[in-house]
Amino acid sequence: MTTELSPGKLYQQQLLDRLGDEDPVLVQARTPDLVRQLVSDAGQHLRTRPAPGEFSVAEVVGHMVDAEIVSATRYRWILAEDQPALPGYEQDDWVRVSDYAGADPGQLVEAFSALRKLNLALWQRTPASDRGRIGAHSERGPESYELTFRLLAGHDLIHLDQGREALATAEAEG
Repeated sequence: MTTELSPGKLYQQQLLDRLGDEDPVLVQARTPDLVRQLVSDAGQHLRTRPAPGEFSVAEVVGHMVDAEIVSATRYRWILAEDQPALPGYEQDDWVRVSDYAGADPGQLVEAFSALRKLNLALWQRTPASDRGRIGAHSERGPESYELTFRLLAGHDLIHLDQGREALATAEAEG
Protein backbone atom coordinates (compact mmCIF):
# COMPACT_ATOMS: atom_id res chain seq x y z
CA MET A 1 0.00 0.00 0.00
CA THR A 2 1.43 3.37 -1.05
CA THR A 3 0.67 6.48 0.87
CA GLU A 4 0.68 9.71 -1.10
CA LEU A 5 2.17 12.64 0.78
CA SER A 6 0.18 15.84 1.13
CA PRO A 7 1.77 18.90 -0.52
CA GLY A 8 2.88 20.14 2.92
CA LYS A 9 4.48 16.82 3.85
CA LEU A 10 6.09 16.56 0.41
CA TYR A 11 7.64 20.02 0.84
CA GLN A 12 8.82 19.05 4.31
CA GLN A 13 10.47 15.93 2.85
CA GLN A 14 12.15 17.97 0.10
CA LEU A 15 13.70 20.26 2.71
CA LEU A 16 14.92 17.33 4.80
CA ASP A 17 16.26 15.53 1.73
CA ARG A 18 18.22 18.63 0.70
CA LEU A 19 19.69 18.90 4.19
CA GLY A 20 20.61 15.22 4.19
CA ASP A 21 23.20 14.39 6.83
CA GLU A 22 24.50 17.94 7.16
CA ASP A 23 24.49 19.49 10.63
CA PRO A 24 21.64 22.04 10.68
CA VAL A 25 23.56 24.26 13.11
CA LEU A 26 26.56 24.45 10.79
CA VAL A 27 24.37 25.01 7.73
CA GLN A 28 22.50 27.83 9.42
CA ALA A 29 25.68 29.36 10.85
CA ARG A 30 27.36 29.63 7.44
CA THR A 31 24.29 30.83 5.53
CA PRO A 32 24.60 34.57 6.31
CA ASP A 33 28.06 34.65 4.71
CA LEU A 34 26.78 32.72 1.70
CA VAL A 35 23.84 35.13 1.33
CA ARG A 36 26.24 38.09 1.54
CA GLN A 37 28.45 36.49 -1.13
CA LEU A 38 25.47 35.74 -3.38
CA VAL A 39 24.36 39.38 -3.24
CA SER A 40 27.90 40.54 -3.98
CA ASP A 41 28.26 38.11 -6.89
CA ALA A 42 24.91 39.17 -8.37
CA GLY A 43 26.10 42.69 -9.14
CA GLN A 44 24.04 44.13 -11.98
CA HIS A 45 21.91 40.96 -12.10
CA LEU A 46 20.65 41.33 -8.52
CA ARG A 47 17.11 42.17 -9.63
CA THR A 48 17.00 40.08 -12.81
CA ARG A 49 14.36 37.39 -12.77
CA PRO A 50 15.43 34.20 -14.54
CA ALA A 51 11.89 33.79 -15.91
CA PRO A 52 8.48 35.39 -15.36
CA GLY A 53 7.12 34.42 -11.95
CA GLU A 54 10.52 33.29 -10.63
CA PHE A 55 12.49 35.13 -7.94
CA SER A 56 15.50 37.30 -8.66
CA VAL A 57 18.49 37.06 -6.30
CA ALA A 58 17.13 40.07 -4.37
CA GLU A 59 13.74 38.37 -4.01
CA VAL A 60 15.33 35.08 -2.92
CA VAL A 61 17.19 36.94 -0.18
CA GLY A 62 14.01 38.77 0.83
CA HIS A 63 12.17 35.46 1.02
CA MET A 64 14.93 34.09 3.24
CA VAL A 65 14.44 37.09 5.55
CA ASP A 66 10.72 36.32 5.69
CA ALA A 67 11.41 32.66 6.44
CA GLU A 68 13.74 33.67 9.26
CA ILE A 69 11.07 35.95 10.74
CA VAL A 70 8.41 33.24 10.50
CA SER A 71 10.73 30.58 11.93
CA ALA A 72 11.73 32.87 14.82
CA THR A 73 8.08 33.24 15.70
CA ARG A 74 7.34 29.53 15.36
CA TYR A 75 10.32 28.62 17.54
CA ARG A 76 9.12 30.89 20.31
CA TRP A 77 5.50 29.74 20.08
CA ILE A 78 6.60 26.12 20.27
CA LEU A 79 8.83 26.76 23.28
CA ALA A 80 6.40 29.04 25.14
CA GLU A 81 3.01 27.42 24.50
CA ASP A 82 1.55 23.93 24.58
CA GLN A 83 1.08 22.69 21.02
CA PRO A 84 0.45 26.12 19.48
CA ALA A 85 -1.04 26.60 16.03
CA LEU A 86 1.66 27.47 13.50
CA PRO A 87 0.18 29.27 10.50
CA GLY A 88 1.54 28.84 7.01
CA TYR A 89 2.11 31.78 4.71
CA GLU A 90 2.15 32.46 0.98
CA GLN A 91 5.74 33.30 0.14
CA ASP A 92 4.98 34.94 -3.21
CA ASP A 93 2.54 37.35 -1.57
CA TRP A 94 5.02 38.27 1.17
CA VAL A 95 7.78 38.93 -1.39
CA ARG A 96 5.41 41.02 -3.50
CA VAL A 97 4.03 43.21 -0.70
CA SER A 98 7.53 43.70 0.72
CA ASP A 99 8.81 44.81 -2.71
CA TYR A 100 12.06 42.91 -2.29
CA ALA A 101 12.78 43.52 -5.97
CA GLY A 102 13.33 47.16 -5.03
CA ALA A 103 14.71 46.73 -1.51
CA ASP A 104 18.20 47.67 -0.37
CA PRO A 105 20.15 44.39 -0.57
CA GLY A 106 22.52 45.47 2.20
CA GLN A 107 19.58 45.93 4.56
CA LEU A 108 18.22 42.51 3.63
CA VAL A 109 21.57 40.83 4.28
CA GLU A 110 21.99 42.61 7.61
CA ALA A 111 18.44 41.82 8.72
CA PHE A 112 18.89 38.17 7.80
CA SER A 113 22.24 37.98 9.57
CA ALA A 114 20.95 39.59 12.77
CA LEU A 115 17.84 37.40 12.92
CA ARG A 116 19.84 34.28 12.23
CA LYS A 117 22.31 35.13 14.99
CA LEU A 118 19.45 35.50 17.49
CA ASN A 119 17.79 32.27 16.38
CA LEU A 120 21.02 30.27 16.58
CA ALA A 121 21.64 31.65 20.07
CA LEU A 122 18.13 30.57 21.09
CA TRP A 123 18.84 27.07 19.76
CA GLN A 124 22.09 26.89 21.74
CA ARG A 125 20.38 28.04 24.97
CA THR A 126 17.45 25.65 24.62
CA PRO A 127 17.83 22.40 26.59
CA ALA A 128 17.77 19.29 24.40
CA SER A 129 14.67 18.16 26.33
CA ASP A 130 12.73 21.21 25.05
CA ARG A 131 13.71 20.71 21.40
CA GLY A 132 11.05 18.01 21.13
CA ARG A 133 8.21 20.40 21.99
CA ILE A 134 5.50 20.38 19.32
CA GLY A 135 3.52 22.95 17.38
CA ALA A 136 0.67 22.22 14.96
CA HIS A 137 1.59 23.52 11.51
CA SER A 138 -1.52 24.42 9.52
CA GLU A 139 -0.27 22.66 6.35
CA ARG A 140 2.10 19.97 7.62
CA GLY A 141 0.71 18.87 10.96
CA PRO A 142 2.75 18.36 14.14
CA GLU A 143 6.29 19.74 14.03
CA SER A 144 8.79 19.88 16.86
CA TYR A 145 11.19 22.74 17.48
CA GLU A 146 14.00 20.43 16.36
CA LEU A 147 12.21 19.52 13.13
CA THR A 148 11.36 23.16 12.43
CA PHE A 149 15.04 24.03 12.96
CA ARG A 150 16.15 21.26 10.58
CA LEU A 151 13.60 22.35 7.98
CA LEU A 152 15.00 25.88 8.00
CA ALA A 153 18.50 24.55 7.32
CA GLY A 154 17.18 22.63 4.30
CA HIS A 155 15.30 25.77 3.27
CA ASP A 156 18.59 27.70 3.35
CA LEU A 157 20.23 25.21 1.01
CA ILE A 158 17.33 25.10 -1.44
CA HIS A 159 17.08 28.88 -1.69
CA LEU A 160 20.83 29.43 -1.93
CA ASP A 161 20.70 27.00 -4.87
CA GLN A 162 17.76 28.95 -6.30
CA GLY A 163 19.64 32.23 -5.98
CA ARG A 164 22.73 30.80 -7.67
CA GLU A 165 20.58 29.39 -10.48
CA ALA A 166 18.85 32.77 -10.95
CA LEU A 167 22.23 34.46 -11.19
CA ALA A 168 23.64 31.86 -13.60
CA THR A 169 20.60 32.28 -15.85
CA ALA A 170 20.86 36.07 -15.78
CA GLU A 171 24.59 35.97 -16.59
CA ALA A 172 24.04 33.49 -19.43
CA GLU A 173 21.41 35.75 -20.97
CA GLY A 174 23.72 38.76 -20.67
